[in-house]
Amino acid sequence: MESISVVIPAYRSSESLPPLIAELERVLPTLTGGAPFEAIIVNDGSPDGGKTLAAIRELAAGYPWVHGINMMRNYGQHNALLCAIRQARYELIVTIDDDLQHPPAEIAKMLDYLRANDLDVVYGAPEHEQHGLLRDLASQATKLVLQSSMGVDIARQVSAFRVFRAVLRDAFANYSSPYVSIDVLLTWGTTRFGAVTTRHEQRTIGVSGYTLSKLIRHAINMITGFSTLPLQIASIIGLVLAAFGVIILVYVIGRYLVEGQVVQGFPFIASIISIFSGAQLFALGVIGEYLARIHFRTMDRPVYTVREHTGAA
Repeated sequence: MESISVVIPAYRSSESLPPLIAELERVLPTLTGGAPFEAIIVNDGSPDGGKTLAAIRELAAGYPWVHGINMMRNYGQHNALLCAIRQARYELIVTIDDDLQHPPAEIAKMLDYLRANDLDVVYGAPEHEQHGLLRDLASQATKLVLQSSMGVDIARQVSAFRVFRAVLRDAFANYSSPYVSIDVLLTWGTTRFGAVTTRHEQRTIGVSGYTLSKLIRHAINMITGFSTLPLQIASIIGLVLAAFGVIILVYVIGRYLVEGQVVQGFPFIASIISIFSGAQLFALGVIGEYLARIHFRTMDRPVYTVREHTGAA
């Protein structure tokens, strides 16, 4: 049995963390068979007057295997995950949400699937999304973007409930961009991915901090930070519109030679100019996004900054 590190990004979760840790204490000894285990909770700048941090400190004091990390400010879920993953000490790393939607008992399914199929990463895929129509649509769109960035078919079954071998973090040990996608980084170390259907509970405590706008922003950051697909799309649009322009030119010249008439009318000219101007602005916008990424990299913005560590891990 391998040792296990459980990583928990926390955001306004002072009420849900105690029952989550209590359940992990019941489940983890049965999964490790005597091997050591730990839980690393990262407070990602929770704006709740220090309630989440106080809960983490209390848990770290009451459970010797719990380690708390307090970030300087809110950096985002994946940045917080990366911080905790780099602190993890054991052979297998499990990432789990702080809102009790991922039952710790379901970790056994992912571990069994990982071992039985000799995989490096296994996702606990939900049977169906449970966040409302707009959130579910945004989530599916994000996964389509992620599939392009990851380059693996399993991307459609990605979830925040995952287990992977700790050795994979060597592939992104020097990663320093402020834009983080743990799932893309894992593809830098392996192609052996899998997914197994797990039970996901309805959220009963608090409200999710992952809004529709944050999902959209995360998708944009992923596709511009880890893929050249937008540049390729801009090139294809430019090529198609250039071909369209040649066809229009042939039409105009052909009509003049055959009928002795020129194409008249302001609407025709205005529409052609609008099409080409729009394509140019789209391409410039895409290039601008990539230049912004380069700019932020040259600014040396930190991926995260730790204010304090709590516990003995």
